[in-house]
Amino acid sequence: MSVAASNPAPPPHGDFSDQKRTVALHSMLAALAMTLFKLAAGLLSGSLGVLSDAAHSGLDMIGSALTFFSVRVSDKPADEDHTYGHGKFENLSSFGEVLLMAVSSGWFIYEAIERILLRAVGLRHSIWPVLVVLASIAVDFWRSRRLRAVAERTGSAALATDAFHFASDIWSSTAVLGGLAISWLGLHFHQPALEYADPIAAIFVSLLILRLTLHLGHEAVGVLLDQVPAETRRRLLDEVARIPGVLAVERVRVRRAGTGHFADLTLALPSRTTFEHTGELSQAATAAVQRVLPAADVVIHTVPRKAHADSVFDRVRAVAARHNVSVHELSVQSHRGKLRVEQHLELDENMPLLAAHDFVARIEAEILREAPEIDSVLTHIESEPSTIEPPQQTVAEDRRIERALLTTATQIPEIVDVHEIHVGRTGDHLSLACHCTLPDALPMQRVHEVITLLEDRFRLACPEIQRVTIHPEPVTDNLR
Repeated sequence: MSVAASNPAPPPHGDFSDQKRTVALHSMLAALAMTLFKLAAGLLSGSLGVLSDAAHSGLDMIGSALTFFSVRVSDKPADEDHTYGHGKFENLSSFGEVLLMAVSSGWFIYEAIERILLRAVGLRHSIWPVLVVLASIAVDFWRSRRLRAVAERTGSAALATDAFHFASDIWSSTAVLGGLAISWLGLHFHQPALEYADPIAAIFVSLLILRLTLHLGHEAVGVLLDQVPAETRRRLLDEVARIPGVLAVERVRVRRAGTGHFADLTLALPSRTTFEHTGELSQAATAAVQRVLPAADVVIHTVPRKAHADSVFDRVRAVAARHNVSVHELSVQSHRGKLRVEQHLELDENMPLLAAHDFVARIEAEILREAPEIDSVLTHIESEPSTIEPPQQTVAEDRRIERALLTTATQIPEIVDVHEIHVGRTGDHLSLACHCTLPDALPMQRVHEVITLLEDRFRLACPEIQRVTIHPEPVTDNLR
């Protein structure tokens, strides 16, 4: 496959691992610093909103620690206990963070409602909580952008979750600032009702965390349960089904582990497909899958299927191909409503007659099973040379044989010329091979008749020739 322009080569796997570990460590340290500052500000001011935001940052710190651990483990290669690698440690880390967020959110909603009902507000206003929250927003903005960039570059689910948490901190911190401001206004203007803005902000932050929790939890559980988007599966099927030679995609299984994907496909191929061509189709299918899921680990299974257009000839040739033998001069005759097959098979010249007979009997039985409409099979056994003969020097007798062939060819009108004539010797046996030029538009049936006629007449002129091989080619081919 060729492309007009190439994309920059991605960094090696080791570079990705270093980037993921570094950004995860920085994320953990940033979350720890913000948690301590917010906790101190919340305790000094008595603000439940600031304390809830500190708890949110604390959860991010624990999540970042899980992320740091998971990216170290997930990049380990596959071993005997984890044959698919350790990639799902990242997804497990994301699920752990989701559980922590859910528990924390529930607790803070309970505390906020209790403060509202018991009127236990008691805020101590100070500039420090405001400064801490503003600093937190700046840090969260910087860290979320850095985490998201590395997550997109490496495909890390754990880093993406961490980036999402830092982004959510920006929203929650903004809500906390609003709660503090409204509570201060209530105190300044002697409006007690406004002092409930702080616990209300805590409830808002907790509900926001719960909303994110549902989203992240659904994604984490989906990956752990090997859920794949329907659109991804459809695109994968479309890519593979377009490969010429693939009859159908009978099964597709895809699973994700961390940053990687594993795909397992079963392809239906025509039963006459050779082993070599099967390998080529498997490579093409692997490339098609990786166009949808880059760098996926792909396993292709193939099963033989009868194509709708398979004729009796196709099925007979498919049987011969499965047994790695050459079949030629295949003919099918219809007699009294029954089909009779005649074929010539080339077997190893060193194979004993009994072994050759048993081998052919198995092939004939398989043909009858593959094509029930066939009533009988008659096989002519021919020997296929299995040794490479040393070259023989050309003698005057060879010239006589060549002249006899050329003379015979001039007697058949369709033959344009005969060239590349080679007379070979295998022990005491003589063989002849040549190229025969024929008109471009001559039908194959007539080509076969002409070649057969040339061979028959030549054998009359040179009966000592045991084997004749004639390769037909069009006139146009000789003009290139």
